[in-house]
Formats: sequence, structure tokens, C-alpha cells
Amino acid sequence: MAEPIERYIPANIESKWQKRWEEDGLYHADIDKSKKKYYALTMLPYPSGNLHIGHWYAMTPSDAHARFKRMQGYNVMFPMGFDAFGLPAENAAIQRNIHPKEWTYDNIANMRKQLRSMGAMFDWRREAVSADPEYYRWSQWFFVQLMKNNLAYRKMSPVDWCPNCNTTLAREQVWGEDRHCERCKTPVIKKDLNQWFFKITNYADELLKFDQIDWPEPVELLQTNWIGKSKGASVVFTTEQGDPLEVFTTRPDTLWGVTFMVLAPEHPLVEKLTTPEQKAEVDAYVNEAVRQTEIQREATDKEKSGVFSGGYAINPVNGERVPVWVADYVLMTYGTGAIMGVPAHDQRDFDFARKFGLDVRVVIQPDDMEKLDGATMPTAVPAEGTVVNSGPLNGTPGAEAIGKAIEFIEAKGVGKGAVTYRIRDWLISRQRYWGAPIPVVFCPKCGAVPVPEDQLPVMLPDDVEWRPTGESPLKLHPTWRFTTCPVCGGEAERETDTMDTFMCSSWYHLAYLSPKNPDWPFKQDEYDYWMPVDCYTGGVEHATMHLIYTRFFHKAFRDLGVTKGDEPMLQLRNQGQILGPDGQRMSKSRGNVVDPDEQVRLYGADTVRSYLMFGYRWQIGGPWDPGNIQGSHRWLGRVWSIFQEEGKTAKDTKALDRKLRRKVHQTLKSVGTDFERFEFNTVVSALMELLNEMAAIKDAGGWNTPAWNEAVDIYLRMMAPVAPHISEELWARFGKPYSIHQQPWPEYDEAAAAEDEIELVLQVNGKVRDKIVVAVDITEAQAKELALASEAIQKQLDGKAPRKVIYVPGRLVNIVG
Repeated sequence: MAEPIERYIPANIESKWQKRWEEDGLYHADIDKSKKKYYALTMLPYPSGNLHIGHWYAMTPSDAHARFKRMQGYNVMFPMGFDAFGLPAENAAIQRNIHPKEWTYDNIANMRKQLRSMGAMFDWRREAVSADPEYYRWSQWFFVQLMKNNLAYRKMSPVDWCPNCNTTLAREQVWGEDRHCERCKTPVIKKDLNQWFFKITNYADELLKFDQIDWPEPVELLQTNWIGKSKGASVVFTTEQGDPLEVFTTRPDTLWGVTFMVLAPEHPLVEKLTTPEQKAEVDAYVNEAVRQTEIQREATDKEKSGVFSGGYAINPVNGERVPVWVADYVLMTYGTGAIMGVPAHDQRDFDFARKFGLDVRVVIQPDDMEKLDGATMPTAVPAEGTVVNSGPLNGTPGAEAIGKAIEFIEAKGVGKGAVTYRIRDWLISRQRYWGAPIPVVFCPKCGAVPVPEDQLPVMLPDDVEWRPTGESPLKLHPTWRFTTCPVCGGEAERETDTMDTFMCSSWYHLAYLSPKNPDWPFKQDEYDYWMPVDCYTGGVEHATMHLIYTRFFHKAFRDLGVTKGDEPMLQLRNQGQILGPDGQRMSKSRGNVVDPDEQVRLYGADTVRSYLMFGYRWQIGGPWDPGNIQGSHRWLGRVWSIFQEEGKTAKDTKALDRKLRRKVHQTLKSVGTDFERFEFNTVVSALMELLNEMAAIKDAGGWNTPAWNEAVDIYLRMMAPVAPHISEELWARFGKPYSIHQQPWPEYDEAAAAEDEIELVLQVNGKVRDKIVVAVDITEAQAKELALASEAIQKQLDGKAPRKVIYVPGRLVNIVG
């Protein structure tokens, strides 16, 4: 009797192979022009302290896909780094009395160790850390290029401000529906500050084009809506004080239906239009409104609120005097911050008009409805039909009305056809310490001057302290902000704002090409070989920030001659989210965070990897189930034992061999297809199903045959991307050449996968009456003969001869009675 093999103990093999792979540089990605390149990229983590299981869920299936592409013969680069600047580190400095640099780099060391434990094929030589001076030197360099080319500028802009802490707050520091400061609980206010912007709006139209990229439709839709391109007309009303009041409307044909106007609380004309009698009420309303988020203000289920300014504007198409109101559902960030109210044909305007007793005037009469009456209408009616009550446009059909309205306002000189966008230029200023300093100095004589490229990086000073006010230490540093002007040599001061961390992550895919390169952000030969990114994976929550910013960055620097092509990432795939065992989002406060280190200690990295791929549809995710992971562990244990333990061999294994080869090659085909489709759960389930078939065939005596050995070889190679350690160990134990991760993907044998038998559906007059299993190469005559011999068919025919027998090869026989 054969000696039993030792148990599958992941701890005995995983660190051993990780060490060997690292020593051998197995996953080093170097330029090799004899191979087709594949740049696989997964979103880099923020070093917040520890990896959670969500990081593993994003990264390990992406690693499996990269490994699969490598086995297909591609030269694959799969790098990793850390998005190391940002607000959490600064908060940690204040809360823990620790320097953000120390906190960040300690976390990076810990997370780097954790990332290595998952056995991913990261090329650690290419690691990039955004807080390294060698990295943010180039972040600053990119800023300087944008500034020199009029794509970066400074202007006054409203920010959230805590009057108690005397500081600007980032969006993440404003909490609750009442929008209070996270530190002192004081309600925040809006305050205008000089801020730096990038001209992303210059690229709005190009960002709406997705024809060159394979991105998920939801991401394209989110970006399209975020950009918010609208066609219509710009129309200038005039206040009674003589000031122009511009509005953008997509329906200029409804101008004659305007019965009121609404300004955003932040609109600069609010103060000028407000009469003394209305001032107290308007001021109180404005102070409350500006403290709400845009999402709160735009909520469709929110009760309409507003206040009359006391002022009026003149409608340019008919000379009517129109009351001007202030309401929070109008935003300064969209259009002009002013709208014309056409309540008969817009439900939001209708609700507002009814609440405040304003007129409702019908100017579009639907062709299939009775004549509308603004006084009695229960709801707004869509503006589709013939123009009425509109002077020169009366009787115009709906299809022609917008064009004729634009012709009218242009001829009158009060407006013109126009396009507007919801997107606004990218605000990159942060009044924080832990970020890349904006490389600008302010000179009383020369103004805002970019720091010369040979003086970059502008280093963050380490010797800083935090005051109870929460102000950025850069403002308070005794020496750092004082410098000389690069142009005139006179006294000057540095910009104390730092850059939005999304600036750092907009080009990190380029930093991986040649990190710490002293002469340029990347080596040109590395760029020419590896770019663009072939496959990018990460969360859909980045659709309207990082993913749109990085596209803008690439396009802007293409126009400056730095990058090439129109898009930085050709394919994008999004994973879902792993929830806590309670079905809620994981958080320390809920106590439902799953620690991957503990799962690796209990089950091994391969089990964790396998369960994350098997237990969920990757694009969807779901709650962590501490019981189900054991199923993945049992699967690997069965692979370990079934492949290594001796079995018996039957005298005649021909039928078993044929059955085994068919199942192996059918599985090979489906697994390859599902890897390409990022359907990792069906990859693992197919491998589990194949293992069950192999176990049954082994028990029946089909072991240690050429077909069995081929099956084990193919199985291990299919499993290698999912469970790299156990695959490598078994591959070595079977005496095969090192490493399994350098082997090609198995070749699919279509003939081996072909079925010997098929199922034929038998019909009588088109209705299914029976099904039979027949040889795959059955002839038409044989199929008809077997069909007519069926008891079920004979019963239906009841002794009558069929009028016609129709055979559809490989599918059915239909008997017409």
C-alpha cells in the first residue's frame, strides 16, 4: 500500500515560493520587442495603515488576469505603488501627534509586506510612491508645463471654511446634513479664496468621446452626465438697475412663457437686486443655503424653498417685467447661476410657482391634448407641440421652434445659440501640508512666477508644527515660504497651497515606466514600448474624478508633446465591493472589517485568492462569508491529494481517457473565455467541476495514463493564475521545468472537446413530445428512423402515417401529422 502524502499546509510552501520568485526576478518586466507587450494596471492603494479584504478583492483577480495574459505569451508589466499624500495622513498627525511623513512611510512598509503575502506578480522594481521627492518633483514639473501653456490659472473661488478653526476644510472634513467641521463641530460657511485650477473644460468635448476605448457603459454614462453638455441658447435679460442677467436655456422657444427668474444664492447680482425691505430675509436664506451640499440642494424630493429679492428683470423678447427670486435649487456651478422660470413646461418651476403664487403661462400646446389653461393645470406639461402665446413664433411646429427662437434673439441682439457644460475647471488647490507643494512664487513686481524646472522639487519642510487653529503649517513656517523671485531676484513668497492628490494619481501609470528617472518623468523607450495601459482595473466610484482627470491629463500633455495617442488606458474593468459579514460596508466603527492577514494565517494566500474569485461575481461583490471560504480551502486540499496520491489503473481505459480528455478540453475552452471576460467565479467553479470528474475517473481506474497526466498538466496551468503557490509546488513535485508561471497557456484541442453524443428533440406538429440521445455523427435517415420508433411519438401518431418528417441536423426532428 502506498505511503500517504503529507497534508496540504499552505504556510509550508507559500513563503518559500514568494522568496524564490523574488530572488529570481520572475516577474520583472523588461522591454522585449520580440514579444507583444501587455500593461496591466490596478489602482494603487492609499497607505492608511493596513490592507483590508477589499484591497485583495480588487487586486488578486486582476493579478490572476495578468498572469493569464503572461501565459498567453504577452510580455506583461504589473506594477504597484502608493498614493501617499492626502488628508488622512494630516489628520493622523493632529490626532496621534505623529508627523504625517512618519505615519505614511510606516504604513507603506506594513502594506508592502501585506501585498507581498498575496503572491501577486508585482514588479517591485517599478514601485512609485507619490510622497517621494523624486516623484513629486515631476508632479510639480507637470504643473509648471500646464501653467506655462495657459492650462493652469489662479482665481477667486468659494471654499468651505470653518470660522472657529479659521481654516479651509476639504470636502471630507465637512460632516453631517448640517455640514459642520469634523474637528470642532462648528457649522461651515462659504468663503472666497484664491485657488489654482486646471482647464479641463478645454477638453470637455473630447472627453465625451469613448470610441477608442473599451470601458464599461456605466462609467461612460457617469462621465457623460458629469460633463453635462447641453445645446441651446444664451439669453441676456436686463435688471431694472441696468445690469445684464444672462441665462442659458435648452428651450429658447419657451422664452415667452417666463413668469419669474431664479438666482443661485451665491450669484453676484443677489445683493444688488435685493431691496432694503427684503434684505434681512434674503441674507438669512442665503446663509443657510450656501451651507448645503449640491446633492442636498438638487434632490428631486426636496421641498421647494426660495425668497423674493424684491427686484425685477426685463424679458428681452416681450419687454415684460419679471420678478427675480433666490432659491437653493439653482447652482452657480451649472450654467450661469441664473434660470428663467417656465412653470407650464417644467415641473420644478411649476412646483415653485404654485408654492409662491406665481403665474403659469402656456406657450407650447401639445397636438394630442385639449387646450391647456395655466390657471388650472395640475402639473407641468412637457414642451412638445405647437408654439402658442409667443408673438412672432405663434403656430410654429415643435420641430422648428428652437431654431426659429434662436434666429429671433440673434436678430434682436439679445442672445445667441450656445453650448454649455456642467463640468467646471479642476480645482487643485488644497490648504493642507501633506501634499505636493504648488511650484509658484509670488513676487510684488513680477506676479505669480513658476519655479524654474532646475529648482524642482520644491521640497516639503519636515520641521513643521500644527496649531490648534488647524491652519496649514506651510503658512506658519518661519523660513520656508520666503524666497527670491526667479525672474527679478527680489524678495518673494512661495505658494503655500499644495496640490490635490488626484494630480499625483493622474500620472502614476507613467511613473511606473521608469521610477526615479533623473532626466524626464519617464524614459522614452519605456513609454514607447509599454504605453498605453492595456487593462486598468479598479472601483467605479472613481469614474467622475480620477478616471476623468487622468484622461484630461493625458490629452493635455499629448498636445504639449509629452504623451502620445488620445487615451491613457484602453480597457477598463470595475470590481464590486466586499461588504462585512453583516452585509454593511466595512468600517472599524462597525467592527465588521475582515483582516486578510488573519485569513492568510488560517487558510493560506491561495485559499483567500480562490475564495475572492469563486465566492462573488467580481463586478458585483457581496458580503464576506466566513463559512464559505472553507469550501475553497477544501478544493485546494483535494487538488493536493487527488493529484499526488496513487490510484489504480483499469485494464482498458480507452473510454475513461476519452471522457477525461473531453472534459479537460471543454473546461480549458470555458476557462480561457471567462478569464478574458473577467468572470473569475466561473473560472474557479469550472476547475472545481473538472476536479470532481477527475476524481471519479481516478476511482474508476483511469489514473496514471497519458490522458490523466495530460489532464494534471493542463489543470495545474489553468489553476496557476488563481492559486499560484500550490500550482508551483505541485508542478515542481511532478518534476516539470521551473516555473509554472513561465509556461504557455495550454493549447485547446477542439476534436478532444467534441461530444460523442447529442440530444435530439422530437416534435409532433411543432410541439415537443420526446428527447433522445444519439451519436454525434448520426445520419438524417437514422435520426428519422429513431424518431418514428419513439413510443411517445407513436402514441401521438396513433397509427397514422406522418405527412412529413423534417430533420434539423444536431437539433431536432419535427413530425408533421
